[in-house]
Amino acid sequence: MQNAHWLGDAVIATDLETRVTFMNPVAESLTGWTSDEAVGQPLATVFNIVNQETRQRVESPVDKALREGTIVGLANHSLLISRDGRERPIDDSAAPIRDESGQMAGVVLVFHDITLRYRQEQTIRDTLAYAQNIVATLREPFMVLDNDLRVQSANRSFYETFHVSQAETEGCRVYDLGNGQWDIPGLRSVLDEVLSNHHPVIDFEVVHDFPAIGKRHMLVNALRVRNSGNHSNLILLAIEDVTQRKRSEADLQVSEIRYRRLFESARDGILILDAATMKIVDSNPYMHEMLGYSHEQFLGKELWEIGLFQDKSESQIAVQTLRETGYVRYEDLPLESEHGKVQDVEFICNVYLEGGHEVAQCNIRDITQRKQMERQIREQARELAQASRRKDEFLAMLSHEFRNPMAPMFNALQLMGQEKGENELQREARGVIARQVRHLSRLTDDLLEVSRITTGRIGLHLERIDVNGIVQRAVERLQPNIERRQQELSVTLAEGVIWLEADGARLEQVIGNLLNNASKYNNPNGRIWLTVVSQDHHAIVRVKDNGIGMSSELLPDIFDLFTQADKSLDRAEGGLGIGLALVKSLVELHRGTVEVQSEGIGRGSEFIVRLPMASDGHARQEPTSTQPKATASESLRILVVDDNVDAAKMCAMLLRTWGHEVRTAHNGPDALQRATGFHPQVILCDIGLPNMDGYEVARHIRQKPHLEGVRLVAVTGYGQDTDKQRSEEAGFDHHMVKPVESADLKDLLAGIHPPTT
Repeated sequence: MQNAHWLGDAVIATDLETRVTFMNPVAESLTGWTSDEAVGQPLATVFNIVNQETRQRVESPVDKALREGTIVGLANHSLLISRDGRERPIDDSAAPIRDESGQMAGVVLVFHDITLRYRQEQTIRDTLAYAQNIVATLREPFMVLDNDLRVQSANRSFYETFHVSQAETEGCRVYDLGNGQWDIPGLRSVLDEVLSNHHPVIDFEVVHDFPAIGKRHMLVNALRVRNSGNHSNLILLAIEDVTQRKRSEADLQVSEIRYRRLFESARDGILILDAATMKIVDSNPYMHEMLGYSHEQFLGKELWEIGLFQDKSESQIAVQTLRETGYVRYEDLPLESEHGKVQDVEFICNVYLEGGHEVAQCNIRDITQRKQMERQIREQARELAQASRRKDEFLAMLSHEFRNPMAPMFNALQLMGQEKGENELQREARGVIARQVRHLSRLTDDLLEVSRITTGRIGLHLERIDVNGIVQRAVERLQPNIERRQQELSVTLAEGVIWLEADGARLEQVIGNLLNNASKYNNPNGRIWLTVVSQDHHAIVRVKDNGIGMSSELLPDIFDLFTQADKSLDRAEGGLGIGLALVKSLVELHRGTVEVQSEGIGRGSEFIVRLPMASDGHARQEPTSTQPKATASESLRILVVDDNVDAAKMCAMLLRTWGHEVRTAHNGPDALQRATGFHPQVILCDIGLPNMDGYEVARHIRQKPHLEGVRLVAVTGYGQDTDKQRSEEAGFDHHMVKPVESADLKDLLAGIHPPTT
């Protein structure tokens, strides 16, 4: 190894464990290790090489030589990182060292610095890439031809523009390209001239129809390539495709003709101003009709001089705005004609460039008829608002008047049901009356919902609630009607709890309406299926029946107001056609959807409601806790206030049968007087009292110290959200809408406990 000290390459020898046994001075210089320091060190410590591109450590050729027992050739893309961190590109190779017996004794590694060669190669690559990039980015197609007019090369733009490939282009005579498509007389003229006198040809226009790409307008430029000695056999042929420019010029001419035609025939007044002087330079015929001036009378005038704006100063303000922003608009501006006629106009003016010169175009539209129509619309809107308000007031009053007589009838029925000795006929008759009273109550509710639906005034009281509980309550309420019709209802609830952020009462109304609809349009002994599942973060409620079904014509309109599946005179139960419209409104308020499916008449229907779960509302198994129903309340002192004598009397009689002490009053002053002497614990008070309404009665009672703690319950025919809000503001603790179900009233009273004495 001593001769290795004078080699130009770096040399390192290792033993069979790849530990350094020798290092020459060149290796010391390149690695940064001295021979004394390196001997005995692992080769990987001294000879630290990584891949130039990936920067990952690579296998030393010594390892491969040891493994294969052969000479390992030069490696590429290797970087040597010296001890001080310097990086050098190297070529390296390794060969086994064998002893006298031929056994492998170690490996010799030879490498050298190729930094200079690498820089030269990189410079060549950069120069080549630079030239190629210039050629590739030229927008115009060009070819290089030899003296025989054969294509030596072409750029990418040529191939893309003329839809040809490199293989079918290079080496062909230019006239033979594309099966003779380039045998163009104009191109022959250009090339013949270049070949004959060596003079360049500039912007020679050629028009040719190519079968593959259609008609093209081209500007051809051709010249000889000048080498040393002024001798060259190459011709550069550049082709500029100006087809689009020609089309644009033609389109512009057509556009100018159309613009002038529109300008002349427009039914808006148009003025063209010089943007520098703001004086009129052109006007269309409609301006002449509007103001009575001739075209010549407009020219050179400012806007205020032709009746626009009240005076010159107001016109100057508009002109200043136009100069600053390039745009000005007046929705309503008076315009005075030459004969003194004033009309309302809309005025819009824009500044734009026309042939390098700024002009302002003013459009003036007569809006006299529009102003008249706007006044009519405002008047109609005011009348409609008044009519809508009167309608709402009428519906509220009608609802109240309907509910007032229903309340004593309902209470009387409750009393009759508590009497013993009732025969079958009496019980059946009482059941018929009770069902019809409830039906009247639902129709009354539907009347009020019409107003809420059409005006979007349905409000929600959102809370965290389980969808299974909502469905169970709806089923309990509708089950008697379904059983009465001798129909079978199958209910399948979701497994586990599905939480919603919802208004429980409103969703119960949705399910109830769908169940009622399925029952109403089904036959006796028909079947109804109600299922609840969770899917894709939604609660899915399906109500399906095997009833009369729907025609395909009805399906798109089934959720519209006043739409009914059956309008025949023989329907057993009526309705207003509001229920499904209410269902759709309520579901959409909950950010859900509802759809209906039916295979046709006689094949049943299915309604599918999808409601988004609460953010953490995934169904999960939880033990359901059932609240015990309220037990019968203790005896209470109750004051019933109602101007309907029958209603007050029946309510009092019902309460007494439950064991309560009851007094009645039929107006506000009497109620206050009775309350003072009777000291009631509960007051059931109507709202629509004569002279002093229920709200005022409640406010007076809340001001009396000796009546502190009395529970005030509004029992009224007024059931809109605004009514409930007013009763709460007046001091009522509860709001119940007539006719009140006896079970609901009993539950309310059961929660009231008199103070112990």
